[in-house]
Amino acid sequence: MSNALARPLLLDPEAFARLTGVHPHLVARFVALGLLEPARDVSGRLWFSYADVAAVARIQRLRAAFSLNYAAVGLVIDLLDRLAAQESALRAKHSGGRSWT
Repeated sequence: MSNALARPLLLDPEAFARLTGVHPHLVARFVALGLLEPARDVSGRLWFSYADVAAVARIQRLRAAFSLNYAAVGLVIDLLDRLAAQESALRAKHSGGRSWT
């Protein structure tokens, strides 16, 4: 008998779908739309990280909150990420490059 002492670093599509509660076809659609960018092994099989789990939660929150289609969710995520990067750069500029937490 073998017991895993730690979570695997990557999840196959089936395990990822079960963990997120999203149908595997919807996971494939997220990948096709560029909402998720899983790693690929040499055979082309997809592997998802635990960060992708958070990305699916974000996708679902945005879709539910604003009644957006998935293509629009992708646009909103891109804009939010750009805004966060701009704010981070602005904070770094105003703090003289020092990081205060």
